[in-house]
Amino acid sequence: MSTPTQLDETPAAESSRSASLLDSPDHVLSTLEKDGSRRWLRPSLSTGVHWYRRRIVAYALIAFFVTLPHLRLGGKPLILLDITSRQFTILGHTFLPTDTPLLALGMVGVFLSIVFLTTLSGRVWCGWGCPQTVYMEFLFRPIDRWFEGTVGRGGIPSKKMSATMQALRIVVYAVLSAGLAHTFLAYFVGTDKLALWIRSTPTEHPLAFLVMFGTTAAMMFDFLFFREQTCLIACPYGRFQSVMLDRRSLIVGYDYNRGEPRGKLTKKNNTEESPKGDCVACNRCVAVCPTGIDIRGGLQMECINCTQCIDACNEVMVKIGRPQGLIRYTSQDELEKKPSGLLRARTVLYPILLTAIGIAFLAILSTKYSFDARLLRAGGLPYSRGPAGELRNSLRVRLVNRSSETQTYTITAPIPDGLKIQVVDISGLTLDSGATSVVPVMIELPSGLIARTGRIDAVLEINDRSGNTRKLPYQLLGPKS
Repeated sequence: MSTPTQLDETPAAESSRSASLLDSPDHVLSTLEKDGSRRWLRPSLSTGVHWYRRRIVAYALIAFFVTLPHLRLGGKPLILLDITSRQFTILGHTFLPTDTPLLALGMVGVFLSIVFLTTLSGRVWCGWGCPQTVYMEFLFRPIDRWFEGTVGRGGIPSKKMSATMQALRIVVYAVLSAGLAHTFLAYFVGTDKLALWIRSTPTEHPLAFLVMFGTTAAMMFDFLFFREQTCLIACPYGRFQSVMLDRRSLIVGYDYNRGEPRGKLTKKNNTEESPKGDCVACNRCVAVCPTGIDIRGGLQMECINCTQCIDACNEVMVKIGRPQGLIRYTSQDELEKKPSGLLRARTVLYPILLTAIGIAFLAILSTKYSFDARLLRAGGLPYSRGPAGELRNSLRVRLVNRSSETQTYTITAPIPDGLKIQVVDISGLTLDSGATSVVPVMIELPSGLIARTGRIDAVLEINDRSGNTRKLPYQLLGPKS
């Protein structure tokens, strides 16, 4: 007797089986419908304690983001990332391409700081400090709710927006996007250059105009169309959290031990024989989520720790007379009734590494001056003789002006006595801010100064007009006696 196999299935049965295998849930992703179309999110608004705190932080950050490029320290911008000139000014200090160790230590320090912050507090940056979240949730979504007639509550509007209101909304978005684009560019070109671009016509600076136009268009695309998908698709931070978080990291979590089994709160379904958890399946946590997820499904990449679900759930718990905190700031270990706390290997190792990097950064930074100077030996013979038999050494001095103003430098040779220095090209001694030059110099010395070894230690001294001095040790060469 043959045993039925899958090959014995009828075409109808096979078709039914394939359909069941390919059947998908209502939402494939939080922003993707079952049929593959875009799911537009219009989250409801829950104005709880966390929302008020986030709003204060958001408005303070918006003011900070706008004013930061205008701040000065020691005559320099507080922050200026001038990529075209290859100069980064941070906290009034200018970093040049030659500052490779400082830039490397800075990048490693920033990366470790992000990892350390995530280990402690999860994605608190995404929900509370990221410009994408701040502007989206506290600038553009309130504008949407005003035009849609859902101010103070959010959600799906009761009627469709008219064409006039849609056009006016796009105009408002364009104006705000242009303002944000100019603020964004100020971090890279400086406020002085940006003000010049704004005052002049596009024909005077067509490339700069195209850059501003493109940045404005990118801002409009982000906040008008792409929106929360920036966090879900474009930003890599959510995907990195799996390696940055641990089971004791702070997350927004649903207490399934207390909430399950969930169900509508009625007298019939909440008996001693059939008890129900505190979750009444109202789905308010889903309705207010700006990324469209269900926090009751556990830790998810899409969660940005915005705490809207906490406020919404606490509001429901108050109404039904249950304790707040069914959804709260917690950790995976705490939800599983395991020991939790701040002290663990990561929270000890990361501060140690950050301290070591900070000490190394400050140590290298302390050796930096308002200008860089380096001695290079010129090509050709190591030394030559003059008409009177004096010895000559040809050198090159490489100068980098790190200050914010034009400087003129002087070069002397105080050690040992009897040296004469001649600058072959004095034009290289005057440098604009950030400029570099290589200055050829000739040093003459009496042949009697050279010891039997054919060399003598010397010091070149370089000064700028601000009183800064660099002393460069060097060996002068000559014939052995």
